[in-house]
Amino acid sequence: MFELDRATIVKYRVPGSLLMERAGKGLAAGVIRLLREHGLAAKDILLVAGHGNNGGDAFVAARLLREAGFAVRLLLAGDRAKLRGDALFHFKKMFRNKIPVSELKTEKEWQKFYTGKKYFPAVVVDGVLGTGLEGKARGVAACAIRFINELSRKSLVVAVDIPSGLSSDTGLADGEVVRADLTITMGLPKKGMIEQSALEYVGRLEVVDIGFPLALVDKIKSDVGLITAEEISMLFPRRKRIAHKGSYGHLLLMGGAEGYSGAMTLTAMAAVRSGAGLVTVVVPERLVPVVARAVPEAMVHGAPETKSGSLDSTCWKKWKKRLGGFSALLAGPGMTRHAATGRLVKMILRDSNIPVVLDADALNVFEGRAALLAGRKCPLVITPHPGEMARLMGVGIARVQSNRFKIAAEACSLTRSVTVLKGAGTLVAEQEKLQINLTGNPGMAAGGMGDVLAGLMGGFLAQGMKPFDAARAAVYLHGRAGDLAAAKSSEQTLSARDLIACLPEVFREAGRR
Repeated sequence: MFELDRATIVKYRVPGSLLMERAGKGLAAGVIRLLREHGLAAKDILLVAGHGNNGGDAFVAARLLREAGFAVRLLLAGDRAKLRGDALFHFKKMFRNKIPVSELKTEKEWQKFYTGKKYFPAVVVDGVLGTGLEGKARGVAACAIRFINELSRKSLVVAVDIPSGLSSDTGLADGEVVRADLTITMGLPKKGMIEQSALEYVGRLEVVDIGFPLALVDKIKSDVGLITAEEISMLFPRRKRIAHKGSYGHLLLMGGAEGYSGAMTLTAMAAVRSGAGLVTVVVPERLVPVVARAVPEAMVHGAPETKSGSLDSTCWKKWKKRLGGFSALLAGPGMTRHAATGRLVKMILRDSNIPVVLDADALNVFEGRAALLAGRKCPLVITPHPGEMARLMGVGIARVQSNRFKIAAEACSLTRSVTVLKGAGTLVAEQEKLQINLTGNPGMAAGGMGDVLAGLMGGFLAQGMKPFDAARAAVYLHGRAGDLAAAKSSEQTLSARDLIACLPEVFREAGRR
């Protein structure tokens, strides 16, 4: 990033002050978007800035937010006399707008300032430290970080470029580190941000294009890419006016068992919302009234069942004959681990020539035998959470979580599938490609969320998306819907149905129609 900045300014003669203006503009837009998501559009904003470029970005944002009509205040962690270059230039522009500025130059001043304070702005912006940090935050910077984290009990926190105190190279937190709800990073993500150790601090990650020349960006090689809104929006072309329901595919869902009717219900609801033209659901006979009543848009069929109430493999004879009428198949939600149901999953893989998604218990059929998934002729997407991945690969969950990038790539290679390793920082792997998703929030650690994700993924496959694209679109939009749902209510109360209710808004963001 340092070299990109330098080359853009020196070789391409783009003024640093212009790059900072663009960064601050993107930061201000992100803050406004966050406020509106949470219904706080008319509230106050506190910006905490240091002497460096992150502080300069905050100065620009403060000016633009004030011009947009927000109540803005800025705390400077240090002495304005130490400001230099582009940061000083934008500080003066901000100051001319009569934005209240408090200078806190010593640790004693910080201690006095926040002792006993009960002031909680709607949003606090962290612009204290940036990517140039070496070692741990000290002095007034550490005081500012503690202050921001104290405010985070009731205020939303937006970090500029990277949470202050976090290493941009390693993602390690040594000492005081800001815990952000949203990090708005400039130009490109920094590799430390996607490490498991960093996700607790980064929160949701958005990237602002500040105008680095593409010729410079294209020279940068990376093993991992970030799934972004811009990428995902390109996967949803405008629908044809003369389209009909057959134009957007027919998805076949198979799963469910007694006691697990909710899994197939949520999967079917999400599949219907995905834009698939037709959705057919096959569940054990006893579940038909429940699922059909909950999802009237889907065609729900009963099938022979085992004594424990799961799908019996004898149902495949009928549905195998009908495979030609479907464009994708999803199996697994609520399926349970009955032996006869396991045989059904193996038959599906053996006979299918349409894209297949295997989720939940359909993956547990291959516990310790992941290589068996490679012996098929259909495109395949697998969606394990860490426990399912551990069983599939025959390793412990701790190993999966401490080596997520490596394990996802290994599973992808071993199974010859698009592999989605779920969790904080969901990974999508295909051959030499690996991407990470950073939408979503802790409120999504609840039952039914994976069923919604599977339904979206199956629906996108049914509409003709390539498996890798269907997987990354599903994980991004699923997480984004979770973020919007949490903003409308709370992370604590978030449910899978709340997420489904937010899908129309998320699709509007992605496609405008």
